[in-house]
Amino acid sequence: MKNAAGLERMALEQDRRISDVVTREQSRLRNFIRRRVPDTRDAEDILQDVFCELVEANRLLMPIEHVTGWLFRVARNRITDLFRKKTAESFGDSPAADEDGERLRLEEQLPSPDAGPEALYARSVILDELELAIDELPEEQREVFVAHELDGRSFKEMAAETGVSVNTLLSRKRYAVLYLRERLQSAYDEFTRT
Repeated sequence: MKNAAGLERMALEQDRRISDVVTREQSRLRNFIRRRVPDTRDAEDILQDVFCELVEANRLLMPIEHVTGWLFRVARNRITDLFRKKTAESFGDSPAADEDGERLRLEEQLPSPDAGPEALYARSVILDELELAIDELPEEQREVFVAHELDGRSFKEMAAETGVSVNTLLSRKRYAVLYLRERLQSAYDEFTRT
């Protein structure tokens, strides 16, 4: 009976540790995935897959030294798997406008995930650089860029919600795009050389 009680206590302790990890890392991991996966449903599926794999690894008693790093590595692998399965989809449903007013999709600027492992790796590196560059933007520019490009929200919707004029929001996004283009040019050039 003591062994059964001890095993039950160990199982409860493992469940508590997994719950703590999920609570602590869920928001960061979701944001990490959402910045790379345009479809919210696909992003949520990947998030659930990552946590299911954590539970499975725990049940199989696989040693995981750095849980956070492990979670992000599994998430990156799941994202890669998703891009391998699907044909190229738009990174954001809302196209960005360049300085001349031309409408460009961010997806068109990235190497195709179907072009092989090197292109997939280049895409991953560029998206990582994009994430860092977005974090460097001034808060107002970052909020507009993320809301429009990643969340697919319209400028009219944001203006109604925030009370900031559409022209101001457009201007903030324009400055964000200009900064991101300049900041990401060297990473992009490195992987698109022929």
